[in-house]
Amino acid sequence: MAYALTLFTLVALPFAAALVIALVANGSRALHSGIAAAASAAGLILLASMAGPVIGGAVPSATVSWVPTLGLDLTLMVDALGLMFAGLILGIGLLVVIFGHFYLYKGEATGRFFASLMLFQGAMLGIVLAGNVLLLLVFWELTSLSSFLLIGFWQHKAEGRQGARMALAVTGGGGLALIGGMVLLGLAAGSFDLATILERGAQVQASPLYPVLLGLILIGCFTKSAQFPFHFWLPHAMAAPTPVSAYLHSATMVKAGVFLLARLWPVLAGTEAYTVIVSSVGLITMVFAATVALFRHDLKSILAYSTISQLGLLVMLLGFSLEMAALAAVLHILNHAAFKAALFMVAGIVDHETGTRDIRRLGGLAKAMPVTALIATLAAASMAGLPPMGGFISKELMLYETPNIALFGLPWLVPLLATVGATFSVGYSLRLAWHLFFGQPRKAEPHERAHDPSVGMWAPSALLTALAVLLGLVPMLLAGPLVGAVTGAVIGGAAPEFDLALWHGVNLALILSMIAVAGGVLLLWRHAGLLRAWDSIAHSDAKRMFETTLAFADIWVRKAIVAVHTPSLQRMLLMTFGVVVAFIIDGALEGGGAITGVQPGIPASAPAIVAWALMIAATAAVVNDSRQRFRVLIYISVIGLVVSLAFVRFSAPDLALTQISVEVVTILLLLLALNLLPKAPPLISSSPRKWRDGALATAGGVLIGGLAWAMLTRGAGETISAFHLANSKPGGGGTNVVNVILVDFRAFDTLGEIIVLGIAGLAIFALLDSAARGSAGARLARWQEDMPHSPESHPMMFVMASRIALPLTLTVGIYLFLRGHNQPGGGFIAALVVAIAFLLQYLAAGYDWTDRRRRFSEHRMIAWGVLVAMATGLGAMAFGAPFLTSTFEYFTLPLIGTFELASAMLFDTGVFLTVLGAVLLALAQLSHISQRAARAYAEGLDAETGEPDDAAQGVAP
Repeated sequence: MAYALTLFTLVALPFAAALVIALVANGSRALHSGIAAAASAAGLILLASMAGPVIGGAVPSATVSWVPTLGLDLTLMVDALGLMFAGLILGIGLLVVIFGHFYLYKGEATGRFFASLMLFQGAMLGIVLAGNVLLLLVFWELTSLSSFLLIGFWQHKAEGRQGARMALAVTGGGGLALIGGMVLLGLAAGSFDLATILERGAQVQASPLYPVLLGLILIGCFTKSAQFPFHFWLPHAMAAPTPVSAYLHSATMVKAGVFLLARLWPVLAGTEAYTVIVSSVGLITMVFAATVALFRHDLKSILAYSTISQLGLLVMLLGFSLEMAALAAVLHILNHAAFKAALFMVAGIVDHETGTRDIRRLGGLAKAMPVTALIATLAAASMAGLPPMGGFISKELMLYETPNIALFGLPWLVPLLATVGATFSVGYSLRLAWHLFFGQPRKAEPHERAHDPSVGMWAPSALLTALAVLLGLVPMLLAGPLVGAVTGAVIGGAAPEFDLALWHGVNLALILSMIAVAGGVLLLWRHAGLLRAWDSIAHSDAKRMFETTLAFADIWVRKAIVAVHTPSLQRMLLMTFGVVVAFIIDGALEGGGAITGVQPGIPASAPAIVAWALMIAATAAVVNDSRQRFRVLIYISVIGLVVSLAFVRFSAPDLALTQISVEVVTILLLLLALNLLPKAPPLISSSPRKWRDGALATAGGVLIGGLAWAMLTRGAGETISAFHLANSKPGGGGTNVVNVILVDFRAFDTLGEIIVLGIAGLAIFALLDSAARGSAGARLARWQEDMPHSPESHPMMFVMASRIALPLTLTVGIYLFLRGHNQPGGGFIAALVVAIAFLLQYLAAGYDWTDRRRRFSEHRMIAWGVLVAMATGLGAMAFGAPFLTSTFEYFTLPLIGTFELASAMLFDTGVFLTVLGAVLLALAQLSHISQRAARAYAEGLDAETGEPDDAAQGVAP
């Protein structure tokens, strides 16, 4: 239980910090960074409390049932692999927060920055600590969304917006493939629990689903970790602020794909398909990106391609399916996180202090920035794999394993290409350090203000560089136990024997390493000539290719939409009803048998026959008088009234109350909407089309009626109504079965429905918000000018009656709400009744009078409604019960007596607020846009710009 609380707190801390920062968004930069730093530090402390047992082999876990029917549980676990990645996420995150505090300029939106950073940190922690693959997918997608916010933080920069969109498109597309792969993995393993899946590697690999799930999962990993050919998004993501690059694109997000390969190593690795695909992609990425990095000029671009190359090295090692290769990958993950995050911070320091990141304009900065030069040189040496840095040891381990893999039957291919990649890595690392900090300054301007920054800015990178040095000097002492434990977690067993040291004698790995260093020095020496040769070659632009592909896809998708999803509403309705009728005919032909079942009918009374005939007549009148909109509303209200009476006849008072309330609200809103429509609508159907539509409607009506008759006469059989009737009172605490179903048994459905209703209300607001502006507003004003107007806009009798009706209606609404759990009523019906009271105020007194007295925001009402409903469900989980489980208790008070209180009342409150907010939001928009258009027309002004509008005044241009 202690571990469970620790794990859930660990994941919740960053999200809580993000929420707090957002709430104090107008606070100071120190406040924002302080909250983020405190959350990261607290997370590190919690993680450290579990480090000893985890490295010793324990795997603390915690599970809360979420959606058990789908196999989705809130399962968290921390083994050595999760411990290492969580440590990197929190540790480097803390350093990035400190660096970002000093890096960001005064006046920037630090609240939005640090809130997004904490949101990303929480998502990454969720990935590495998830013990359920479906839960992992939730956090995986959240990293794509939060990184989109961070990459596009500087919204005023076009490259930032483009980079954010590109990253979201590529990683989001890969995420869709990963969803399919993970679902197939769960089906092949027979469980979505990660621990169970890792124990069933043989079963998964023997499954016929293995090739497909392997391909889908690898696409997700390759897109996230920027592997060729999905690499192009990462360099363009460098438009983000440098703290984002130091965090997302060196230590965390881009390593998510590497983490998933390591996590699923016992399940996926070992097959020929896995080894060939993963090793080849990693090797190609390593060599290609290292080559490009040698010839880039922007510091962050150099580091971006070097990151892609280093990620390729990690993917290649994990693709070897060898235990020692997995150990080398684990060690290099630590080294890479240390030196690459430090180098990104150095790039930010140089840009911050000199105003440029163009390496062609810089040089000799060591004199003006000695501390920064020392940090960068040591970090670059680790990236190049030079002794005595930690990068040297992991590079040696990598080269030592390359002869053990013979791709495509060629034993020399992997050692050769790996050495080439290592050579170019040495080259771009030496170029970065030498051209930037040593030699003669190339331009005088950037050096005029160059100096070492304050200690707060260079201290985080210095700490990381010190770690890179210590990983080379005392690797076994500093990382030996952790690397061994993590390797064991990756391979699913005991780690092989290993010795991390700078010297292992003269062997093939050392010889290949010496060749790489010598080649890197040669590349630095001849770089100018090589650069001219490189520039003379025509290179394909991945960004242009990506944009061309998107444009091509957009064109053909639009053509397909126009061909299939025609913009004609009539044609779409024709196709929809035609398909429905075809399905009914097909089902009737396949089902066969008699239409009428054995269930006896109920005798029809004379009033029922009259009401039925009245409904048929009203329905026919709607079709006949379709161009007389006001009369059509009257006919529709008659139909709704008859349906409500039918509910009363068949003992469904809740449905009758809901139906009649919905009818009143709908009719009133449609009456307001008539103001936005021309008095005489155009004729939209010719006579042949009417005959065609009539034939289809008749056929559909007869078939649907026959289907309803067949179902109603078949007999009820076994239904779930007996369960609800028996458990409504003892299980939900209410005698009104309908309300108990809505707020207890099927509360999750109700939650989804009110969210959809809230979205609909917001959509109505957005669609109507522009209806009174521009040409639309002028058109509305002309329509209103042509309409007859009553000489008394607000009749006194109507106004006074609405004043009296308001408190009475509100009282009825409260009464229906409070009694809903045991008698007909509830939050939905009460919200509609209260909405009717406000509707009458708008109709009677007008928009201006009513709106001036409004003391609440419909938007906030919708938001609070959804939040209250969700909080009720989460409150149940806090007490160990499933989401949205309700409880009730009886209380006794003097004078009042014994009464019941149920937690479902809180959920019903959320329903009430959401429904009322959505209705009133639609009401407010329908009410005030006609007012705005009328005023604009009367004043002769354009409703959008405020300038004189000839069209509005009827003047020809």
